[in-house]
Amino acid sequence: MTVHVIYENEDWMPPVREALASRGLRVVEHFTAGGALEIGGDVPDGIVLNRMSPSSHTRGHQGGVVYARELLGWLEARGVPVINGRRAFDLELSKVQQHASLEAAGIRTPRTVAVVGSADAKAAARKLDAPFITKHNQGGKGLGVQLFESHEAFDQFIDGGTLEPSPDGVLLLQQYIKPAGDFITRVELVDGEFLYAIRSSTEGGFELCPADACSIDDAMCPVGEQAEAVTSTGEKKFQRREDITADDPLVQAYVRYMADNGLRVAGIEFVEDADGVRWTYDVNGTTNYNGSVESEHGLHGMGAIADLCAQLIQAGEQAAAAK
Repeated sequence: MTVHVIYENEDWMPPVREALASRGLRVVEHFTAGGALEIGGDVPDGIVLNRMSPSSHTRGHQGGVVYARELLGWLEARGVPVINGRRAFDLELSKVQQHASLEAAGIRTPRTVAVVGSADAKAAARKLDAPFITKHNQGGKGLGVQLFESHEAFDQFIDGGTLEPSPDGVLLLQQYIKPAGDFITRVELVDGEFLYAIRSSTEGGFELCPADACSIDDAMCPVGEQAEAVTSTGEKKFQRREDITADDPLVQAYVRYMADNGLRVAGIEFVEDADGVRWTYDVNGTTNYNGSVESEHGLHGMGAIADLCAQLIQAGEQAAAAK
């Protein structure tokens, strides 16, 4: 049986290939930027690992997002095991659905208002106290994220006609949570198991002037050009948070949330305010791992994903042999 990998970003694939190869798994890769789906066609033999990202549109692959969403639902309807299937992917593609499901699970999130079109945006912003931020509903690389210190600044921004739309046309207005420290925390989990937590410096990414666009881009991503960056104090931008463990009540809530929402793999991010209150604001199903942090602490997130693939392959082969 085969591990079929659906992906659209070549830069993210080397660690996936290495981990799967180290487990001796047969792998077929499917670059996905669009395609044709025969509804009554044959299904693949094996399992599917979904590595599509909501940021695919930033690389010109929005067609792949639409195709993958339908493909995942089709595969699951035909009984193919999928790691991060249709429900998980739907949550990644809609922060509205993310926040609704997090709140339903009893996990605290920033107050958020969703707006379709700019005509109602100014009135909708009055539902929030300033400062507040904007976000794209279909997120990716910080695009669309801006901080506004006043409603008047937001009005001027909207009237200026420079609003950058989300690919799905949904703009989020969200309560701004000022971090107690200059970092956010990302909790990595695979198949119900806590792997570790990583702190990412927000230096230059969260403390913004009124109506200035975030320079986040890939700055919060623990891989790529920013992976080895250091802060102005000489500290590493990405560090393991050893005070966050599997017994942490928030981590346990994340584990339950993933089980209830079909997420086998996720990196979930939260920010802690000055009162020690933790606010969860993002769920990443196509999680990547920081090689420097993992090497330093003997960790291997992608290896955990490969182990999950191996377990599902073994279970499938045993079921086939028993027939």
